[in-house]
Amino acid sequence: MKAAVFHGSGQPLKVEEVPTPRPGAGEILVKVAACGVCHTDMHYIDHGVPTFKTPPMILGHEASGTVAGLGEGVTNWKEGDRVLLPAVLSCGTCRQCRIGRENICQHMRMFGNHVDGSYAEYVLAPAKDALVMPEDVPLIEGSIIADAISTPFHAVVNRGRVKPGDWVAVFGCGGVGINLVQVAAAVGASVIAIDLMPEKLEMAEKFGAQETINPNEVEKGRVDKAIKKMIGDGVDVAFEAIGNPKTIQAAYNTIRMGGTCVVVGYTHLPAEIPVSKLMFFEQSLIGSLGCRPVDYPRIIEMVRIGKIRVRELVTGRFDLDHINDAFDLLRNNDPKTLRSVIVP
Repeated sequence: MKAAVFHGSGQPLKVEEVPTPRPGAGEILVKVAACGVCHTDMHYIDHGVPTFKTPPMILGHEASGTVAGLGEGVTNWKEGDRVLLPAVLSCGTCRQCRIGRENICQHMRMFGNHVDGSYAEYVLAPAKDALVMPEDVPLIEGSIIADAISTPFHAVVNRGRVKPGDWVAVFGCGGVGINLVQVAAAVGASVIAIDLMPEKLEMAEKFGAQETINPNEVEKGRVDKAIKKMIGDGVDVAFEAIGNPKTIQAAYNTIRMGGTCVVVGYTHLPAEIPVSKLMFFEQSLIGSLGCRPVDYPRIIEMVRIGKIRVRELVTGRFDLDHINDAFDLLRNNDPKTLRSVIVP
């Protein structure tokens, strides 16, 4: 089969012919329909973040497709079934899995990190982890449910516990941030989108933002003051989707007394937070990672009925031979690009 192979940081992916994997016991072979292009992959390619599996390996963790082969003992799937593959695989037996927090499984494995991923024509997956994709959810655009939709859903619903009528601030309206906007709006919140690019703020409005703020256009860049002028108080929940210590601080500063700041963006750098304020105002600063398996059917159904939109989110399609062009587009931070997908 053809695959885009990762040989190490600082090198472009190389399109090669590699053996098509064979499903073992409890596994299915999936013919990949599409796989989303994610910043996580770029951390491996550009920034030296190590993968658990030593290269060479195949990246890609946001995939959909059809069942092409069954391993021994697999009875819940048949060839041709449409499936979504969650980005993270859980063991089901550790303490975190047993208490319903499979997204932080102590033995988690991730496609394109611990095991070969989906920048390829075929990928192996545990049969227990694959999810049914209804006929009326598009396979190609629906691939991004695996991460770009599910991660924001978990952050909004389970970590931020956003309720109808809440005021929510979203810092960063890229691939993850735009879906924080649309999921928060879908559950009934009033959303304030914050970004430096006017084009992304316009897109945020199309996906449900009630208000938008460009930090370059407010006095001294003080988004917190602009929000208080706008709604008379801080927001109930703020989400940081960039992974920058300064924007984490800025997001925290926008929450009201008793409010919550959820960090969704990744950074290895420390951020300073005033603990006295955190304590005295009974505020919360929490992290959010991935999504629990139990939530995927709900998300897929929200996509199916149109509560969450995916077609408009996919702004670029690339075949495997042009996968490095897709990453160049991501590096350039094109304001018109929300999510690109690789269609093998």
